[in-house]
Amino acid sequence: MNRETGAAINTVEHIAQSMTDVLSTRLGTRVMRREYGSLLPELVDHPFNDTTRLRVYAATVMALMRWEPRISLSRVQFLGATLQGQSFLDIDGSIVDTNEPLSLSVPLKLGGGV
Repeated sequence: MNRETGAAINTVEHIAQSMTDVLSTRLGTRVMRREYGSLLPELVDHPFNDTTRLRVYAATVMALMRWEPRISLSRVQFLGATLQGQSFLDIDGSIVDTNEPLSLSVPLKLGGGV
């Protein structure tokens, strides 16, 4: 189910929604799941350089390997933020059960919402 509209969604859309939730959740903020989330929200104000990019990749892979067992990752790419302040992760891999290729652009909602 789509979290914003309540409409039915397919497996790939549900995986994308789940990945966005995992990656944008700060560690320690879920009451009964303190380990749920990723380190990405901690990297919001860091300078956009090679070190930060490597930390983004590591935080993404570690969080998705732990919290999204339906996928197998093969590539993660982070290009930075757009002029509107939106960040996207391009993720390639496959769905574990069907071995179907998966290519997603996951929006990161790491700052304050409007």
